[in-house]
Amino acid sequence: MNTPVVDFVRQASTEISTHDEDLLPALANKLPPGMAVYVAHTPKATLDDVVRVALKVQGLGFRASPHIVARRLQSEHALKSALTELTEAGVDQVLLVAGDLERPVRFSSTLEVIDTGLLESSGIRRVGVAGHPEGHKSIGPTTLLAALRHKQEFAARSGLKLHIVTQFGFNPEAVCAWDRHLTAEGICLPVHVGIAGPTPLPKLIKFAMHCGVGASMQSLMKNMSAMANLARLATTPDEMLLGLIRGRAEYDGSRLVQPHFYAFGGTMATATWLRAVADGSFTVQPDGRKFVVNA
Repeated sequence: MNTPVVDFVRQASTEISTHDEDLLPALANKLPPGMAVYVAHTPKATLDDVVRVALKVQGLGFRASPHIVARRLQSEHALKSALTELTEAGVDQVLLVAGDLERPVRFSSTLEVIDTGLLESSGIRRVGVAGHPEGHKSIGPTTLLAALRHKQEFAARSGLKLHIVTQFGFNPEAVCAWDRHLTAEGICLPVHVGIAGPTPLPKLIKFAMHCGVGASMQSLMKNMSAMANLARLATTPDEMLLGLIRGRAEYDGSRLVQPHFYAFGGTMATATWLRAVADGSFTVQPDGRKFVVNA
């Protein structure tokens, strides 16, 4: 058993969408009780859908963490109603993201949602906020850093526990460099680092392009004929995990406290993989760069 891998993965969270509602009983038989399960607000879902599925997730013994997408919120009243329904059912954690809706309905940013005071007054105790180790396609690094400072100050002021949930990526070295940069800039929030679950490479590239995943994928896409570029990227979850664990071991001040797995529609495949790794059912290859899950 590779103890650092097992210990890290046993702290993991994962993500589902409202389309996975029928899979929840099977998921409850696969993943450990108390695991944080995020409920994504996909484009065709409503906030009511997200709340409904989050309540089912919570009822199954997980820690539900529904997405609150600022740019899709209809009003302060809609936000307050959703938060009230969630907290009355025992949900105490949300993930607050801006979203990619070009024309916001009411709020244009997560900072505007934070400034309403509704998160702390509702009874929410834990809030995840977005992190972008390789940058954001439409927001500059100075603005991203300023937003994290604002959110960290909000956490200190409100008493809420904040953590950063990063976009998935393919370059563990870049994530670890960003981790050090945050510390140098005075950001001390814990980081739940995003990792793509087991996903076929073509599908993974499609999601990466849609989500604007940064420099590592852009470099690859500029010259797809140079497939040797792939060898320098961590395109499987085992490669990413091992790379992050190496990076954490080299930096005593690392804020990378746990992984967060994106399933990209492969909810049960990701859950099965996670369970096997958490149980130590895998074999690390001799070079220490990959491992194989034992069927």
